[in-house]
Amino acid sequence: SFAYFTIKDRLPQILTKVIDTLHRHKNEFFEEHGEKGVEAEKRAISFLSKLRNELQTDKPVTPLEDELSDAGLWNQYLDYQRNLSNGNGEPSWFQSPWLYVECYMYRRIHAALAQNPPIDNFDVFKEGKAQNFFESQEAVIALCTYFQELLKNIKDLDEKQLQEELFKLLQVSLWGNKCDLSFSAGKTSSLKSSPLQSLENMVPYILVNDMEKLWSLLVNAKKRNTEKSNVRVDIILDNAGFELVSDLVLADFLLSSKLADEVHFHGKSIPWYVSDTTKHDFNWIIKQLQSANHMWMSRCGINWEGNLKKGAWVYRDHMFWTLPHDFSSMTEVAPDFYADLQKSNLLLFKGDLNYRKLTGDRKWEYTVPFHQALNKFHPAPLCSLRTLKSDTQVGLKPGQGEQLQASEPEWMISGKYGIVQFYAAL
Repeated sequence: SFAYFTIKDRLPQILTKVIDTLHRHKNEFFEEHGEKGVEAEKRAISFLSKLRNELQTDKPVTPLEDELSDAGLWNQYLDYQRNLSNGNGEPSWFQSPWLYVECYMYRRIHAALAQNPPIDNFDVFKEGKAQNFFESQEAVIALCTYFQELLKNIKDLDEKQLQEELFKLLQVSLWGNKCDLSFSAGKTSSLKSSPLQSLENMVPYILVNDMEKLWSLLVNAKKRNTEKSNVRVDIILDNAGFELVSDLVLADFLLSSKLADEVHFHGKSIPWYVSDTTKHDFNWIIKQLQSANHMWMSRCGINWEGNLKKGAWVYRDHMFWTLPHDFSSMTEVAPDFYADLQKSNLLLFKGDLNYRKLTGDRKWEYTVPFHQALNKFHPAPLCSLRTLKSDTQVGLKPGQGEQLQASEPEWMISGKYGIVQFYAAL
């Protein structure tokens, strides 16, 4: 399966790259922290080399031994996996659910650094994320320019025109999800051209397109909205770099068009899946745009800083997003957080990993309804914007999946197809 290829080839490549990154920063660690920095780098590398060996030789998954606040939850989850195996041996790298061991690897990478101060705050994936952003400059400029021009007359747009603009920006945000570094094992995956030019041609590749439903939800929320209650949209982020810029533009559009009053962004609290957005990445991108010597880029950055200052935008990173659990266990594992998400009018889940966690990463029949795969996870109306990079997909029309399978055996993993999949009924 694709899972096997990922564990066998892609994950060891990612670990090798992480080890290499630490090697290359040895002098920097020495300059900043002296011998202590170099010692810490050596210990982290030895920890990661051991991890790579465990993975490649299919060793049992071991409990976490660090003191970090989520270690207990991870170790409970390992016990849960042990019980699932019904005494058929310990869960190991090749004999466990793909989602679990992949998340586990990223958590162990984090432990390798967290346990080795003074380099414990070093993000081993930071360079790749920055490179993705700089290589996507043309696309970022095109998008910021388009958006700032749109803002000039946004007040004059009628409902039909607003809807068209929302659909455009949703599609840019959807296809921005192609820029995923964990998928390319850290090789460059930037966007070189204007993301707006090819949208028309891409529509046939959207396998489930619920944009109309999304629009009516937002319009109705706006109409029902009294002075007292704000319309809140939550965006559960995926990749930093160009994809994050496309998400920020979409969020700004929701505010500027008055379709939403506040947007909550959810990022990762630790470096995750190579290119996932952390708080540092989020702030860094806004700073980069602010200080760009391009008028519309810096205008975006300045406005976005303003949105954060006045509380119209809120950035949050709950520990739950970097646990191995699928989202249906949020009510048990993080009930307070689930209760908070219930206050939202719409949850937008970006990317493939979020989709896998929404659907429990199972080998569903293609036609299983989305809400069935969600397994009772439903704090608020939700929508997945995702390009397909793993073999789970639900909610297709009868025969649609089989047809694709016959013509393009790689359709589920190539990143060529996308979905805008919505579920609202409470």
